[in-house]
Amino acid sequence: MQLLKSETKKNSILPLLAVGTFGLHLLTLLLLMFHGSMLELLNRRLTPRSLVQLVNGNAITVDPKSSAERYPETIRRFVGETMTLMLTWSSQQPPAAIWESSSSLLASNLQSKFLTEINNLNLTQQFGNTNRSGEHIFIVERISQPTPIGEGKWQVEMLAHQLIFNNSDNLGRSIPFNKQILVQAIDESAISLPNTPLPWHLAAYRLGEARLEIYNICDIEDKNCSTKSN
Repeated sequence: MQLLKSETKKNSILPLLAVGTFGLHLLTLLLLMFHGSMLELLNRRLTPRSLVQLVNGNAITVDPKSSAERYPETIRRFVGETMTLMLTWSSQQPPAAIWESSSSLLASNLQSKFLTEINNLNLTQQFGNTNRSGEHIFIVERISQPTPIGEGKWQVEMLAHQLIFNNSDNLGRSIPFNKQILVQAIDESAISLPNTPLPWHLAAYRLGEARLEIYNICDIEDKNCSTKSN
């Protein structure tokens, strides 16, 4: 009789233990989920700003951007400085050398088109002439704020001139360069430094660090620029 009571008592405890164990596991799972959500929230709060040290010695904090996002000023500076580098030449800064070092800032299917356009700007002196006298100076007058036209793609308008000076024309002449320029984000820069880099190699490399490239250039009045493919 005593044994029967002991077995009955044991059988009544087993369901309680099962329920208690299940409840404990459920509580542990809820705690893990809660801790996970708290860690994710903490991670978002701790990582929205990163320390960036500038060349001039200043330090700033910035918000992180995904690989397809760029700040408007980054896009504007990339466009302005890329065009200035590519279209400013002299006997000490030969156009062919500039093209070789900086052409990778353009999408591969745009390079031949733009090279043809450069030669058309300077019909009397072809681009490949590395011994030309005089100077070509690219002057940017205005670059518009970037307009998003797709995922990681922007459109800007540039008003600029290329000024040409030579020994026979000290006053120089001006060639307008008013264009729509389409820019896109890329995963990795195509610019690499040679073993003994020259100033224009370093300039192109620095521009490539923005991980942007120009993939189309159209006349300022072209209404279909963003829909064209090169």
